[in-house]
Amino acid sequence: MKKIILTIMILFSFLFFKNVYASTYTARAYILDQGANVRTGSGTQNKKLTSLNLGSYYLLVEDRTYPDTNQNNGCNSDWYQIYYNGVDVGYVCGDHVKVIRSYSTDDVTPTTTCEIEMSNLGFPSSYWGGLCNLKEKFPNWQFVALDTKVDWSYAVERESVCGKSYIQTSNEEFMDRTCNNAYGWDSSWKNGSQKAVAYYMDPRNFLSERYIFQFEYLKYSTNLTNSYPTSIKIILQGAEFYKYHLNLNNDLSIIFNDVGKIVDTNPVFLAARTLQELGASTTLFNLYSGVYPGFEGYYNFFNYGVSDECATENGVTYCGLKYAKDNNWYGLTEAIKGGANFISSSYINKGQYTTYLQKFNVVPTSASNQFIHQFQTNLAAPSSESSSTYKSYSESNLLNESFVFYIPVYTGMDATINNSSGGGTGEKPESNLSDLAINTIVTSSGYKYKNGYILGIAVDNDISTVKGVLESVAGYDNVYIMDKNGNKITSGKVATGMKVKITNKTGSETLQIVIKGDTSGDGIINALDLLQVQKYILGTYTLSGVYKEAGDTSEDGTINALDLLQVQKDILGTYKIVQ
Repeated sequence: MKKIILTIMILFSFLFFKNVYASTYTARAYILDQGANVRTGSGTQNKKLTSLNLGSYYLLVEDRTYPDTNQNNGCNSDWYQIYYNGVDVGYVCGDHVKVIRSYSTDDVTPTTTCEIEMSNLGFPSSYWGGLCNLKEKFPNWQFVALDTKVDWSYAVERESVCGKSYIQTSNEEFMDRTCNNAYGWDSSWKNGSQKAVAYYMDPRNFLSERYIFQFEYLKYSTNLTNSYPTSIKIILQGAEFYKYHLNLNNDLSIIFNDVGKIVDTNPVFLAARTLQELGASTTLFNLYSGVYPGFEGYYNFFNYGVSDECATENGVTYCGLKYAKDNNWYGLTEAIKGGANFISSSYINKGQYTTYLQKFNVVPTSASNQFIHQFQTNLAAPSSESSSTYKSYSESNLLNESFVFYIPVYTGMDATINNSSGGGTGEKPESNLSDLAINTIVTSSGYKYKNGYILGIAVDNDISTVKGVLESVAGYDNVYIMDKNGNKITSGKVATGMKVKITNKTGSETLQIVIKGDTSGDGIINALDLLQVQKYILGTYTLSGVYKEAGDTSEDGTINALDLLQVQKDILGTYKIVQ
């Protein structure tokens, strides 16, 4: 499975340094203050480029300071030059920086108590700087060195195979143009080069409090039994299915906690997965309410069982609830436990018990499966998910708990990584059919699934972009976009009435694209659409099927004056129709 989360569409301020290389040591700037400014020069009079997050790391261009050119007005220290946002370079005041130096060789003698501890745990010296900085701030955290027994250069090469790892970047050094890009090279998604893979795959680049949670052990922690419910509530508090059951005196945070303990899986992780599957709206009310006629008391919180054939003939509700009934998911606890069992057995119990390992499968106990059976193609997915988890734990005041982190260690980590061999001389990317249900592939891609339709696609999106985003979850060559007549198309703008065929391991499903407001099917919202909506309301024009769905911009089930007004305002630029 190759999940992409919507949050990764919002790019983090991660550095992409120009060279991934071996040296005596690597120096990184650890940011001490939220909102520290990056400027064009070493003085506060220089233009502000961006601001940085507390606890984040940025590679230093050189391990040296630059004199303040504004006579220390606004900055009491000299400045450091860092890489940020790709290969961009800027200066940050030394007041906001703590330099962390990580040695890249394994022959450094530990001197401090923490370094000795980390060395005894099996971490090479290049890990000590980041881990000891975290240990100082969070003494209850436990770090486990996961000895992959894999050579670092070999691991990077395997993860750089065409189609296995993608990245949103404009940095040519982080693209592998020898590959046949599944998304098309005009898309923002690019095949990741070996340098890009090396950056995101290198645990040493993510040893900060915000990004360490990609290594969090996803088994259940009895130390957090009393704390999990609070974090779950923070994740689910805006979801309609959570509020619905809370009104019925069913606290899902307690149920998830209990189920997580039963299946030995982190319940915060399970709750986040449920939110992804059901969404925050009432669209899948029938699956979580337990009141649908003929299926009273049955629930499907994970959207399992919705195959192409079943959904086409019977609809999502019937298929999902029939699956629940066939598997005896009667009652809230049994339903949530049933779905959790599937997730746990598919990945966590197979050794992929961290978010990092679900992207980079380097589990040493299953060498025959290494580098396959991976949950994501997006290189930034583990760090993105880690940031969300960190936020949940931080707002729950749980950061001082005894979290356990399994952090991979490779052999030969002082090797120089370059792009000379590419990811594979232009061969066809791996297909890797997803285990996910079709509707889950859609929602995991950041779009919306509704009764044979796919929604949530922005106006003016390119066909190659939509195809690429969906294939980052479904796998390369598993998504095709067709015109309204069923002819395969690869370029142009998406429009209402076009079709998307998605294939997973159990079959395929063809969905019709809905662009809200585009009732004419030309991919734009203009006077023609306004006229069609107006005539439909007056009864002099017919809109049906996908085009009627496009006309219901307010999503209230009918096309009326409100929809007409929204289309008009969208054309005038005073309102933007929600896709």
